[in-house]
Amino acid sequence: MAVLEVSIVPVGTSSTSLSAYVADCLKTLRETGGISYRLTPMGTIIEGDLEVLLKVVREMHEQPFRAGAGRVVTAIRIDDRRDRPLTMDGKVASVERKLTGQ
Repeated sequence: MAVLEVSIVPVGTSSTSLSAYVADCLKTLRETGGISYRLTPMGTIIEGDLEVLLKVVREMHEQPFRAGAGRVVTAIRIDDRRDRPLTMDGKVASVERKLTGQ
């Protein structure tokens, strides 16, 4: 399982506000179904099979074009661990255990 962070930024829009574009991208993600995600102030974290994640990110990348954006910049970071399961919650819990000395 992989954890992927994606940030999709439409360029060439009529407004400086991007929240409607972000909402459309998240609707695309939700329609895929079965993918866990977390919206953050600077991007979205998703987890699952890497091949599935890359397909859904492609669809999310296309969404601002469908909504009229003239240009879209997408940044992706992937954490793909093969020796044991990897989840968003597990990554956070590991750091929190270290903060508390456990």
